[in-house]
Amino acid sequence: MATLFVRHDVVDFSSWKQAYDDFDAERQTMGVVSHGVYQTAENPNNVTIYHEFDSMDAARSFASSDRLREVMSEAGVQGEPAIWFGNKA
Repeated sequence: MATLFVRHDVVDFSSWKQAYDDFDAERQTMGVVSHGVYQTAENPNNVTIYHEFDSMDAARSFASSDRLREVMSEAGVQGEPAIWFGNKA
């Protein structure tokens, strides 16, 4: 199982979370099989997300998609997100 991790700051967590939830069905068509959202204890607008995929190719394709960038921008993501990939051990 390939996992994509993303960490970024958002303008307002509640607004961002609504946009994230609204994107769920579309995320699934893009290969996401499970996901989770975490906020740092010190700053609720600092968010880390994981998305799991059946393959690393699917994870990389999702991460590089224009649609994902569009949704992130509309949701209030600030700056460039930190993105990394891993395989479940």
